Amino acid sequence: MSYVEVPGAKVPIRMWADPATVEGGALQQLQNVATLPWVRGLAVMPDVHYGKGATVGSVIAMKDAVCPAAVGVDIGCGMSAVKTSLTANDLPGDLSRLRSRIEHAIPVGRGMHREEVDPKRLYGFPVAGWEDFWSRFDGVADAVKFRRERAALQMGTLGSGNHFAEVCLDTDGAVWLMLHSGSRNIGKELAEHHIGVAQKLPHNQGIVDRDLAVFVAQTPQMAAYRNDLFWAQEYAKYNRAIMMALFQEVVRKEFRKARVTFDPVISCHHNYVAEERYEGMDLLVTRKGAIRAGSGDLGIIPGSMGTGSYIVKGLGNAASFNSASHGAGRRMSRSAAKRRFSTRDLEEQTRGVECRKDSGVVDEIPGAYKPIEQVMEQQRDLVEVVAKLKQVVCVKG
Repeated sequence: MSYVEVPGAKVPIRMWADPATVEGGALQQLQNVATLPWVRGLAVMPDVHYGKGATVGSVIAMKDAVCPAAVGVDIGCGMSAVKTSLTANDLPGDLSRLRSRIEHAIPVGRGMHREEVDPKRLYGFPVAGWEDFWSRFDGVADAVKFRRERAALQMGTLGSGNHFAEVCLDTDGAVWLMLHSGSRNIGKELAEHHIGVAQKLPHNQGIVDRDLAVFVAQTPQMAAYRNDLFWAQEYAKYNRAIMMALFQEVVRKEFRKARVTFDPVISCHHNYVAEERYEGMDLLVTRKGAIRAGSGDLGIIPGSMGTGSYIVKGLGNAASFNSASHGAGRRMSRSAAKRRFSTRDLEEQTRGVECRKDSGVVDEIPGAYKPIEQVMEQQRDLVEVVAKLKQVVCVKG
C-alpha cells in the first residue's frame, strides 16, 4: 500500500497502516507530536502502536530539536544478521545443545560477563575505533560515570524483553544468525537522566505531554544530550558486534568439521537519531521503532519468536523519510498477553522452535504481535525483500 495522510494535523502525518486498525491512544500520540513547533513531518509505520510520549513505529523529523523520550530508553536498539555457509542439512535433529552453548557464550536477562570481553580475540570484530569509543566515556553525563564497570561488563550481552538471538533458515535452506539488542543499562540511565533534564526546561512547560519535552539547538543541554545519545548509539552498535562475534565463535566450534564461513554482517539501529536532509532542510530524524530504508540500504525486520523475519533492501521513499518498520509490532500489551495466553499456547505457537516455553516469556508469544506478513505487505513501497527467514533456535533472556 502507499500511505494515507492523517487529517487535521499541523504537519504531514503519513501512515503506512489502516488508521482504523490503530488504537486511539496511538492516534492521539501522533496528533500530540504534530503539535510541537519544531516538527516538520511524521511517517507512521505499519507496526505502529502506543508508546511512551510518542508511538513505537514512527519517524519524527524535527528542525533544530530532538525529543529524548521519543528516542526512548533503549538508545540504539537494533538488529544484526549474517548468512553462514551452513545449510539445514548440517543441523542436528536436537538443537538443545546449540541453544545451551549460545546462552553460555552470550549472557541474557540481567546477566553480564565476569570480565570485559577483549575484542581483539574475537572473529570478525571491527576493532578500529574501540579505544577511542571508550575514551569518550569520560565526556558523558556525570550522573552515570559510576556505571563504567557495569557498562563494560554488559558489553556483549543480550538483555531481556523482546531481545533475542536466533538461528534461522532462509527459503533456500541456508543458515543465518540473527540478534536483537541495544545499549543495555547504560543507555537506559543516560536516557532517563536527559529526559528528566528536558522536562524541567522552561520552553517545555506548555507542551501537551511532558514526555514530549525537547532539547533545542544552540543550548548546552542539547549539546550534552547529542554527545551522550551518539555515544550510546555507538555502544549499542558495538554491543551487537561483540555478541555476533561470540555467536559466530559458538557456531564455528559446534560445526568445526563444516569449516563455517560467514557473509558480511548486516546491522541496523531502530531506536535512534540521525542527521538527514529533506526538502532543502537539515533535520534531526528520530526513528522510534523504525529502520533506515534509503535506496539500497540493507535492513532487518523481525516477526516474533515463532514466525518469520525478513532481510530487506530499502527503496529510498522520501515520503517516509527513507524509513521502514522495525518489526511486526505489538498488538497487545505485555500484561494483556499474560492474561490472554498460557504456556500451553506458547508451546503451540512456537512448535518446531528450540526456545524457552515457560511463563517468563509468555508476554513474547507470537499471538501478542501483529502478523508480520501483513506488516510487510503494507510497506511494499518502502522495501523489497532480499530473504525470508524462519527461526529454528530462539534464545531469550
